[in-house]
Amino acid sequence: MTAFGGATVGEALDSAVIAIGAAGSPTPQLDAEILLAGVLGVDRTALFVDPGREVVGPAVRAFQDCVRRRSVEREPVAYIVGRRGFRHVELAVDARVLVPRPETELLVEVGLSFAARAFVVDVGTGSGAVALALKAERPDLTLVGTDVSAGALAVARANGAQLGLDVEFVEGDLLAGVEQCDGVLCNPPYVCDAERAGLAPEIVRHEPPGALFAGQDGLDVIRRLVPAAAGVAPLLAVEVGSGQAPAVAALMASAGYADVSVRRDLAGIERVVVGSR
Repeated sequence: MTAFGGATVGEALDSAVIAIGAAGSPTPQLDAEILLAGVLGVDRTALFVDPGREVVGPAVRAFQDCVRRRSVEREPVAYIVGRRGFRHVELAVDARVLVPRPETELLVEVGLSFAARAFVVDVGTGSGAVALALKAERPDLTLVGTDVSAGALAVARANGAQLGLDVEFVEGDLLAGVEQCDGVLCNPPYVCDAERAGLAPEIVRHEPPGALFAGQDGLDVIRRLVPAAAGVAPLLAVEVGSGQAPAVAALMASAGYADVSVRRDLAGIERVVVGSR
C-alpha cells in the first residue's frame, strides 16, 4: 500500500493517482482529489491553494484506506465519501442505492415542464435523486417516490430530511396504490443479464443488482411499467439503455401514448423516452 505519512498534499495526490490509475479507473486525478478533500474536510479547491500542506495524523491512515478501497476493491468514490452531487442537490449514497448519474438529470428536465402544482411520481426512486432534485427546482409540485427496496427508501427519506424537501417516499412495486397522477418519471433497471460480465467492477461488485438488471433484453421492468403508467398518468418518461429507445417507444405507443419522443444524453445516446397523451 502506498504510504502518505509526512507527504504534502501534492505528493499524496501524485501517489494516489498512480495507484488508482493503475487499478483501471478512468478518472484517477479526480478520484484522488475528491477522496483527499473528503479526508481533510475541505473543498477540492483548497488542495490547489495549499499543495504544500502536510497530510499528517489520522488523515494519513484515512486516506490510505480510501485509496485502497478505490484501487483494490474498486469501490465507487461516491460510496467511499458517502455523497454525490446531482443537479443542485447533494445526496447521501451508499451500497443500498445506485450512484446518481448525469444522464438521469434528463428526467428532471422533463419534470420541469409540468404545469403548476402537478402531482408527479418518481418510480424506482433509489436515493431520491430525481424526486428531490425536481422538488428543489419546482417546489410547487407534489412529488412521491416509490421503490421496492426498504433500504433505498431509508436513504431517500434521510436525504429528504437533510435537504428539507417535502417529498413522500412509499414502499411498493412500480405504481401500486397510485390511482391518478399528472406524470411518471422512472429510471428503472434496464441492463441486460448478458451484459453483466462486461460491466466495470465498480458497478457489478458494489451497486445493487436489483436496480440494474432486468432480464434477457433489459426490458422486463419497463414492460410492466408502461401499461401501469398508461392507466394513471398522461405523461411517462423512462430512462433506457443504449439501443433500447425504439422498443420502449413502441411499448408506449401500444399502451396509448400517442405522442412519443426521445431525448439524447451528452454522449448522443437516446437516453430518455417520453410518452404523452
